[in-house]
Amino acid sequence: MSLEHATAPEEGKPPNPGRNGTSMEPMKEIDPPNALHAPLEPGGADWLDVGEGHRIYHEQYGSTQGLPVVFLHGGPGSVCSPRHRQLFDPQRCRVVLFDQRGCGRSLPSGSVQANTSAHLVADIERLRQHLGLERWLVVGGSWGAGLALADAAAHPASCLGLVLRGVFLGRASDLDWFFQQARQLLPDAWEALAQQAPAAARGDLLRWLSAGLLGGQPQQALARAKAWAAWEAAMSQHQSVTPRSDVSEAHAVALVHKYRVQSHYLMNGCFWGDAGLLARARSLASVPTAILHGRLDWICRPQAAWELHRSLPGSRLQWVDGCGHSPFEPAMARALAQAVAHHAMHGDFTGWGQRFPDAEAA
Repeated sequence: MSLEHATAPEEGKPPNPGRNGTSMEPMKEIDPPNALHAPLEPGGADWLDVGEGHRIYHEQYGSTQGLPVVFLHGGPGSVCSPRHRQLFDPQRCRVVLFDQRGCGRSLPSGSVQANTSAHLVADIERLRQHLGLERWLVVGGSWGAGLALADAAAHPASCLGLVLRGVFLGRASDLDWFFQQARQLLPDAWEALAQQAPAAARGDLLRWLSAGLLGGQPQQALARAKAWAAWEAAMSQHQSVTPRSDVSEAHAVALVHKYRVQSHYLMNGCFWGDAGLLARARSLASVPTAILHGRLDWICRPQAAWELHRSLPGSRLQWVDGCGHSPFEPAMARALAQAVAHHAMHGDFTGWGQRFPDAEAA
């Protein structure tokens, strides 16, 4: 399947005029019931040379006349999977997915050279221009939500709107929560992780894990990647997870590459610099923004979504009850589909989401 260049929605469409959460209206049901669409093979899969020795893998599918959507995967260091294609309606959208620098099928895999958030933002803009798209809806989850904010702040004219799920802001407090404070939720799983580190290193597990991934020997890097993956899975599934003892060589390489890139970003404050994401968000009043967050998200705390909602003028927030961090839980997948469908129909998120007090009145 090949895709011709889609036409962007009408430029005269007004931005979301509402203030933070001004109203609520019932959402139309999205079919199928769990909001995951049938698996699709992508069209137009290719690599784009973005400079500094990097080539990013990208693919697209859906209607050539649909709403242009770019999906930013989580991590840092993760990858777009075939399942991510099932989150979007191919009849309604033209969807672009890509693996960020050093991630997945992008080359060289696992590379942290010339790999910062500024590079990723530049790659997103370069990919949009390469595909001949004037503007697109930017959809990101977890780390991808933070990256989407940075991209919109840097290139607001290219952004039709934002759909942000499971918000990760990359602050020191967010990292301290995940690696240290969350032990109160899963003390047994945290102990299983911490006991692999020397006693003196248990107060900063991120530093200990990253040291083995960025500068350790191959077997040490793999052991720490497995330990990190087990803790992340436990936080996602709300139960202890035993690290896998037998993995294929290909899976082992992918695991080490993922957490090497993630270590590189987290140890450097995600390269946000002095202008954190909440500060950047305050400039995005003209960008329609939908925020979705699971009430039971242990990886990225709901407080982050609330603080972003209060910092981003005109944003709309949808709490998803009973959901954690995964985008594939039925209620979360449905909420994401509804947000994208609402923008495809109306060009903004007015009337979408729940009602909350204005920040000024709180």
